Amino acid sequence: MASANNGNWHTARRWAHCLASRVQVRIEQEWRGASADFLIALHARRSAPSIAAFAERHPDRPLVVVLTGTDLYRDIATDAAAQRSLALASRLVVLQAEGLRALPSGYAAKTTVIYQSARPLLPGRHSRRHFDLALIGHMRPEKDPLTALRALRLLPADLPVRLFHIGGELDPALAAEVRALGAADSRYCWLGPLSQAETRQRLKRCHLLLLPSLMEGGANVLIEAVTSGVPVLGSDIAGNRGMLGADYPGWFAAGDAEGLAGLIRRAASDPDYYASLSRRCAERVSLFSPAQECAAVCSLLELTRQP
Repeated sequence: MASANNGNWHTARRWAHCLASRVQVRIEQEWRGASADFLIALHARRSAPSIAAFAERHPDRPLVVVLTGTDLYRDIATDAAAQRSLALASRLVVLQAEGLRALPSGYAAKTTVIYQSARPLLPGRHSRRHFDLALIGHMRPEKDPLTALRALRLLPADLPVRLFHIGGELDPALAAEVRALGAADSRYCWLGPLSQAETRQRLKRCHLLLLPSLMEGGANVLIEAVTSGVPVLGSDIAGNRGMLGADYPGWFAAGDAEGLAGLIRRAASDPDYYASLSRRCAERVSLFSPAQECAAVCSLLELTRQP
């Protein structure tokens, strides 16, 4: 739903726009039996009831299941409903190349990789007094905001950093921990949940995006950073590596606040290192083209008709 303002909602909105010139599209939180010739379901576990119902009602109609993150890297290993979604799909989609490795054997043949996209923005004007960091994502354990806060606490007091945190308090207990850590450091600023447009404007004025997630399917915010000229420091997890490459120089071990702090210090004080991050991100921009994403999404209409 639009009110969620999360990655899946933005994906659904972009893909509906891509398909609108070819077919009539509706975005629904769940399928309740409305007439449909084709279903694209985001998330194998959360959409499992809709997937099962559509497959039962229309066993010969195309059914695409998009694995968006926690389903790919957690649910399909243990959740029977998510596993059934894989089996029922006529086509599977993962959002970055390493996602193929997480699928059970035998599913690669019906799987397509589609990189998401963002409209390019010109880089914003950076602060000359501060080295600004962005942390973007609703507060839930998978996003691991505490690692970013702990890294901030480890940075020397004379390093002129500021951390701008954008996102809603989805997990109250986690949000309370974040607030407690943030209150102890004046360099932390929580901006709350902002619109996508407001978020991108803030992001493009920052020097770095921090992406400490424990689990990602292919983060929209990483793409929004790269297409705005903002390099990334991210956790060394499959969903991030599949976006910027295993040898990208900005990875740190998931949950390693000390490792992240070290990379922030290096990026803030070593122009050559910062330039290497920027260069490597710029090399990947073409993967995240809106035209390329739309072409891949529209190709699903044909792929699902193949035997």
